[in-house]
Amino acid sequence: MNDFPVRSPEQLPAILQGFRKAAGMTQAEVADRMGITQQTLSALERNADSVSTARLMKLLAILGVELVLRKRGAQPVSKAGKRADRPQW
Repeated sequence: MNDFPVRSPEQLPAILQGFRKAAGMTQAEVADRMGITQQTLSALERNADSVSTARLMKLLAILGVELVLRKRGAQPVSKAGKRADRPQW
């Protein structure tokens, strides 16, 4: 699986849209599952830097994506809980 490092708020909209499209979901479908309007989801995708953490976490859960925080330069951890020698893509 690929990692998608986000180092600035400007990167987040394209990544979120990419995950939504990869999941085969429309804005309307995701918005319905979140309990918001399609217009609100559209604004969220465009301005992801201003979304609440709770709403972002709900969106990520719907898209089947997890948020992983890692110190820069640290090696990814394998599913077995051991440091991977190289990224596992």
